[in-house]
Amino acid sequence: MSAQGHPYPGTGAHIGSYYAASANPAPKRPELTGTQSIDVCVVGAGYTGLSTALHLAEKGHKIAIIEGALVGWGASGRNGGQIVNGLNASLGTIERRFGPQTAHAVGKMLQEGGKIIRDLIRRYDIKCDLKEGNLFAAYTSKQMLELEAKKELWRKHGMDDHEMVDKAGMHKHVQSDVYQGGMIDHSGGHMHPLNLALGEAAAFESLGGIIYEHSPVISVSQGASPRVTTPKGEMRCKTLVLCGNAYLGHVVPELTWRIMPFSTQVMATEPLGDRGKQLLPTDLCVEDVRYILDYYRLSADQRLLFGGGTVYGGTDPADIEAKLRRNMDKVFPQLKGIKIDYAWSGNCALSFTRVPQMGRLSQNTYVAHGYSGHGICGSHLFGRILSEAINGDLTRFDIFAKLPSYPFPGGQAFRVPYSVAGSWWYGLRDRLGV
Repeated sequence: MSAQGHPYPGTGAHIGSYYAASANPAPKRPELTGTQSIDVCVVGAGYTGLSTALHLAEKGHKIAIIEGALVGWGASGRNGGQIVNGLNASLGTIERRFGPQTAHAVGKMLQEGGKIIRDLIRRYDIKCDLKEGNLFAAYTSKQMLELEAKKELWRKHGMDDHEMVDKAGMHKHVQSDVYQGGMIDHSGGHMHPLNLALGEAAAFESLGGIIYEHSPVISVSQGASPRVTTPKGEMRCKTLVLCGNAYLGHVVPELTWRIMPFSTQVMATEPLGDRGKQLLPTDLCVEDVRYILDYYRLSADQRLLFGGGTVYGGTDPADIEAKLRRNMDKVFPQLKGIKIDYAWSGNCALSFTRVPQMGRLSQNTYVAHGYSGHGICGSHLFGRILSEAINGDLTRFDIFAKLPSYPFPGGQAFRVPYSVAGSWWYGLRDRLGV
């Protein structure tokens, strides 16, 4: 991929999101220039790369991160900010596909990502507006039964932080009449995602780590001594970790077929003041349990951050506000006509199985990606597991590395229409309540 073709438009500055407008100060970091050497090179300064690098730096490794734009430029700095435990694929799905032993092993890890986030926030005093608790909202009685089953399944795997809420009880948390009930995960939460990434980057640098920004990767040479080439420089290393996710492009061809970019959208209202507290009295973050879901929460300055929608292939809708406002007005008709101050889009990476992928392309080249919309906790967990593997403990790494990676049907040309058709089918089932 040429430098001119890298997926960082314009200057590579953060897009015009609420998060960028309210970001904590960050230093200007250098581009990679000349030929450099390091023990471990991490490509991508999103959550996976930052978690991997920070965990390794805490163990004394010499690490450099190469980022094509800015820290948190991709999904890590644009997402809904919700600390939601679990993977896109349910534990039940994992058990059916890969067996009870794998499901049990994965189940033991599902809350670890959130614990890692809280631990990093506490130890490095990261200012990112952390709040506790998230709520899964059900539109139908069938969805309530699914939440009951999920609660029991998670309890089977040692997780007992969930509370069922009936329709009347929902009004204590969400001032909306559209839901039949829901389930609170008291171990969930929400925060300012870009400030979390910036805080993790500062923590990494405090341990001697180096971050190069505005250095899009042009080529990767794996081999015995991996090399990463950027427009102005080259990094040689003993170990390479690829964490570009939806923004790695076609730099590593053998990864292109494993994931598909898709975009999701978020908008931020004007500050609501006391109206915000009326909408969400307990300040939980909320996501519904439909196939194409809505998710929302209050920011620290009492804006409603409302997200949803999916565009396969990673393109942006022509009018993000129009796309999201219709759903927001259904949930909160009392907000009709409210001013929207920010609306933005960003790409995630979808795997065919909806299970994130982690493995090795060669003896000393590692990769992790494909969180399929559940990357906040998963990426922090995978970063820790990658650090364990690089440090010599492959126990947990092998659990995921041994799972098969399937290409999307139809290849590059038809994977988007295939996914759109599947999305339409499941969306229809949501609308019909079946």
